[in-house]
Formats: sequence, C-alpha cells, structure tokens
Amino acid sequence: MPPFNISRTSSMTFFLLGIPGLEHLHAWIGIPFCSMYVVAVVGNVTILAVVRAERSLHEPMFLFLCMLSVTDLVLSTSTLPRMLCLFWLGAHDIAFDACLTQMFFIHSFTAMESGFFLAMAIDRYVAICDPLHHTSILTHTRVVIMGIIVVIRGIAFFSPHPILLKQLPYCRTRIIAHTYCEFMAVAKLACIDTGATKRYSLSMASIIGSCDAILIAVSYAFILRSVFRLPSREASFKALGTCGSHVCVILVFYSTAGFSIFTHRFGKNIPAHIHIFIANMYLLVPPFLNPIVYGVRTKKIRETILRFLWVKVA
Repeated sequence: MPPFNISRTSSMTFFLLGIPGLEHLHAWIGIPFCSMYVVAVVGNVTILAVVRAERSLHEPMFLFLCMLSVTDLVLSTSTLPRMLCLFWLGAHDIAFDACLTQMFFIHSFTAMESGFFLAMAIDRYVAICDPLHHTSILTHTRVVIMGIIVVIRGIAFFSPHPILLKQLPYCRTRIIAHTYCEFMAVAKLACIDTGATKRYSLSMASIIGSCDAILIAVSYAFILRSVFRLPSREASFKALGTCGSHVCVILVFYSTAGFSIFTHRFGKNIPAHIHIFIANMYLLVPPFLNPIVYGVRTKKIRETILRFLWVKVA
C-alpha cells in the first residue's frame, strides 16, 4: 500500500483498539474508570470553588493546589470521556486531527502535573524549613510566575509532538493498540523510520520527569530532616502523616508514568495489556487522589467545606 498523501492526513481516521486482550472486559473496566473520573471532577471542582470563595485560602499552597486541580481536570477530561465511549459504545474511530489534539493535551499537561508537584514540594519545603520567611519568599507574584513557567515548559517541550506526526506519511495499519492517542503508538504506524522522533519524545519525557522527581526527592529529604528535629512528637507524627500521603500520590504518578515511558524503550517482553492498563493509571489515579490527599486531608479546606455545608443545611 502506498503512503497516504500528507495533504490528506487531516481526513484520516484511526482505530483505537482499547486494551488488547481485554476487549471482552471493556464494559466492566469502564465502571471503575468512570467512578474515579466522577470523583476527580467533583473533587477538583470543589477545591477550585472553595479556594476561590474563601480569601483566607489565598496562600501559596492552595494557589498551587488550584493549578494542580485545573491540570487534573484537563488531563482526565481529555482522555476519560473518549475512553468510556470506546468501552461502552464501541466508538473506536478517531479523526487524525482529534487524535493529535488529544495527544498534545495528554503529554503537555502530564508535564505540567509534574511541574506543579515540584512547585508544591518547594512550597512545603519553604513552609516547614523556613516558616518565618514563607510569605516573603513565595509571594503571590512569584507563585504566578512559577505557574506560568510550568505551563510554558509543558507547551514548549511537547508542542512539537503533533507537528512531527503531522508531517509523517502513514501506510501501515490505522489501528492504534491503545485506549487513547499516545505518541509512540501513533509513531509506529508511519511508513518511514521514526527513530529520531521517538528518541526526542523519550528524551524530553525522561529529562523533565527525572529532573522534577530528583528535585522533589531532595525537597522532601530536607523536609523530613526538619520534621525529625521538631521538639513535639505529636507535631512530628502529624507532619510525617501529611508528607507521607503527599509522597504516596507523587510515587503513584512517577512510577506509572515512568513505567509507561521506559516500556517503549526496554519493555519489549511486557504484555501489551499490562503496559496499556498502567499507562491509563497515571492519567486517572493522580486526578482521583489529589483532591482527597491535598484537599480533604488538609484541615483548612476540610473545615471550609464543612462550614459551607453547615450554612446550606441551616
């Protein structure tokens, strides 16, 4: 079959296969996925509404949390509704341009998610290790600048992805063995050698992910050192509980994302259904857990929500 004409790629459609080998379970898999998505949307929207309404929450920690919530909403909404249509309605076809758009949102907002985890780790480091200068170091202006840098970084490094794929000729099967349009899965369908393109994608993801993860680890190492020096054992346990839940969410994100990234390079013997199932986890689990761990478990947000509910009931 000759390569498709590049000028006609916008009219192409791809076929999203889903989770290979588990097609008979798609309807059942969609139930927990949908439940987690609903919790993610309700939780993140609630955090945004509460922080916006309560001026006392206009602090660096909660401003970063709002940025993370917006990122989670975009990341989960760009994948889950389309995925549920595939699982429950059998809607496998996706237009080429829609595929590239979804890809851009997934990869760029995943990088933003990583960046906001780092920003929040820096905020916790300053708040715990240098509490007297917390507000003077992390002013609202600096918080906004950090947020803009994270957004620009995600867009700048991953905008080339859809542009590169738009230029490629496609002459192989149009079947994407995945539940969403993932860069590597689409690049495999090109007629020509895409080694350089794949290396660019892997290097960008590896550099951003590893740098953010290392800086987060360093921040929490300093935080733990300060926590263990607290004179009150009760305060130490409370701080450890908070940091521990934060670290668990971060570990889920980086472990699943790292597994998905490096499986393309080194995991040739890993079954496709395991790879794709875990690749779904880093898009679904963090948006589901973040409102619970960073929101409900945070005393100020919890008390504000309960106060609003009490006023409504009264």
